[in-house]
Amino acid sequence: MAAQKINEAHEHMAKAEKCLKTSLTKWKPDFDSAASEYAKAAVCFKNAKQYDQAKDAYLKEAEYHTENKTYPLCSAAEFVFALRQEQKKMPEAIQYIEKACMMYMENGTPDTAAMALDRAGKLIEPLNLEKAVDLYQKAAGVYENEDRLRQAVELLGKASRLLVRLRRLDDAAVAMQKEKNMYKEIENFPMCFKKTTAQVLIHLHRGDFVAADKCVRESYSLPGYSGSEDCIAMETLLQGYDEQDEDQVYRVCNSPLLKYMDNDYAKLAISLRVPGGGGKKKKAPAAPQGGASGAPAAAEEEDDYEGGLC
Repeated sequence: MAAQKINEAHEHMAKAEKCLKTSLTKWKPDFDSAASEYAKAAVCFKNAKQYDQAKDAYLKEAEYHTENKTYPLCSAAEFVFALRQEQKKMPEAIQYIEKACMMYMENGTPDTAAMALDRAGKLIEPLNLEKAVDLYQKAAGVYENEDRLRQAVELLGKASRLLVRLRRLDDAAVAMQKEKNMYKEIENFPMCFKKTTAQVLIHLHRGDFVAADKCVRESYSLPGYSGSEDCIAMETLLQGYDEQDEDQVYRVCNSPLLKYMDNDYAKLAISLRVPGGGGKKKKAPAAPQGGASGAPAAAEEEDDYEGGLC
């Protein structure tokens, strides 16, 4: 079966080369027919598991579609991407998909380019988080340029989560602010509340209390934020963090509101420690000695004012 497919592939390659020849009666090469034959050859090589030869045939198809200035060259580049995916040669595959996306852009189909970048990001994510961030941000940029903000912000969210996972918290803070601004622009205020919570966690892990506090204060201008569950939780968290109240920080960070966020942000919440706390909760104050009358406490109050108020 494989041998038959290889023979068929070589027949198509020969036909393609014939299409490119010129003569007295044929002044121009037939690029379109050549590309079609190379595509057929590539499929045969691929079915025969001759991957390197299939790749070369697909690239030839792309080359001659380019010569003919026809759209299918984008598809050829994507076929090579799929081929390299099958061979687990992802870095090379990503190069081809990025090339395909440039072609989609040039051919006036940015949506297809963005979808291809998103797909590439999903495939490379288990192997290379840094590259996945880059691809998601590029896809978001394409959608943003087309005023497709809902699609753009979804991809920005993917990039933000991966930046947190990579512990690139400075970059994550910048990405999160852009994401929040975009949600504000499309008037999705509940998502703005969630992004404010994520911002606070990121900034506190960066050790920047001022930036965390600023995020909450700026969010007061969002309709419905002041007094909301998200707002109260962040005010309580910031107060506990500022006062080094480990119990208070622990309670907020382990509340359902934070524990059931996206996994990367939930991990930030449960791992947050107050400065100098050593990662331990405060112990509950010891019960007063001296029985239920609480006499020692009363004596202590008297000591506080011993000698008068002045």
